[in-house]
Amino acid sequence: MSDNENRPEWEEYFMDIALLVSKRSTCTRRKVGAVIVKDKRILTSGYNGAPTGLLHCEEIGCLRQKNSVPSGQRHELCRGLHAEQNAIIQAAYHGIKIRGGSMFCTTLPCSICFKMLINAGINKIVFDEGYPDELTEGFIKESDIIITKFKQQGDKQ
Repeated sequence: MSDNENRPEWEEYFMDIALLVSKRSTCTRRKVGAVIVKDKRILTSGYNGAPTGLLHCEEIGCLRQKNSVPSGQRHELCRGLHAEQNAIIQAAYHGIKIRGGSMFCTTLPCSICFKMLINAGINKIVFDEGYPDELTEGFIKESDIIITKFKQQGDKQ
């Protein structure tokens, strides 16, 4: 918190919003929210779920669960889009430039999303939870994107 104990710092504010966005998720395995920000302004948000007009996993069951697909593997075996993908798609759909922006995400992006974020020109990713995708770890080392694990005010990690 800042000097005013009730007013969150910017990173906490945007991460709180990403967490709120994640509550719209229709994934039965992991609820993820993402917010793209530039100059302390929210540009887009996204959560994980099926494309517009298609049935959600909450309605018909999880393909990944049915096929025992481990987390962090075989991303293509899913009805849903990831929160990061939806945030990027919303920017494209509405003609919003996100190059130079930061993403606040409740989960570290998978390798597919990370590649998309590189090409979209995202400069910084702030995440709350890790994600078991070894390929992402390699991309993090190779890319110029600043990666920050979110710390709540008062955390000593």
